[in-house]
Amino acid sequence: MTGGSRRTLGPYGPREDDGPPGPVPGPGPAGSWPVPQRPLPERPVPRRPGPAPQDRTGGADGNERLTAATGAVLLVLFAAEGFTILSIHQLITLHFFLGMLLIGPVALKAATVCYRFARYYTGATEYRRKGPPAPLLRVLGPVVLGTSAGVIGTGVMLAVAGSAAGPWLFLHKAFFVLWFGAMTIHVLAYVWRVPGLIGADVLGRPGAGRARQILAGRRARWLLLAASLLAGLVIALTTVHLATPWGGTGL
Repeated sequence: MTGGSRRTLGPYGPREDDGPPGPVPGPGPAGSWPVPQRPLPERPVPRRPGPAPQDRTGGADGNERLTAATGAVLLVLFAAEGFTILSIHQLITLHFFLGMLLIGPVALKAATVCYRFARYYTGATEYRRKGPPAPLLRVLGPVVLGTSAGVIGTGVMLAVAGSAAGPWLFLHKAFFVLWFGAMTIHVLAYVWRVPGLIGADVLGRPGAGRARQILAGRRARWLLLAASLLAGLVIALTTVHLATPWGGTGL
């Protein structure tokens, strides 16, 4: 017999046991039956927040630059449209053409303004940091958008209705008067900022940090502006023949 082994009698004959006999399972603190342990629940591994989705148009500053560039284009087009009013009977075809051309840029301007409005009031940090416009301009903004849509919408209805205009001619003139007053205040409030915003977008060079991010969206901004002009041009070319009932020659 070796070491601490001893011979005992098992159910199938003698056997060698190593070490002292252990406690017999049963009731009591020393020989209680083992209680199965439940596995501890796995703790979820916290995920690190990923980078915020990048605004390809340059964020709030990019939105401001796109709005300024679109506004500059609209200022030129509206000035040309106003010039045709001085001799409306001789320039009715050009009046129709420019009115339809305006649809694309006006839609883009409305989209940029509404996007900024939505981002500001949904708590986007960058847009909140820039703050809202002055109270008067904040009230005037919806008036400018509404009257612009009214002038263009009634103009489209005049083109569709032909010389049997019904109330559309009166509404077109009424919306124009309201639009002219609101737009005059709007232009005087913002026109001094437009050259600096457009110049920074055209002449600016990518630097580091925030400047790089803003200028990275420059191509997208100018593509959007070009696309709005192209869309307006297509609309104008396909509808200019509607000026014929009003004495126009078409193209």
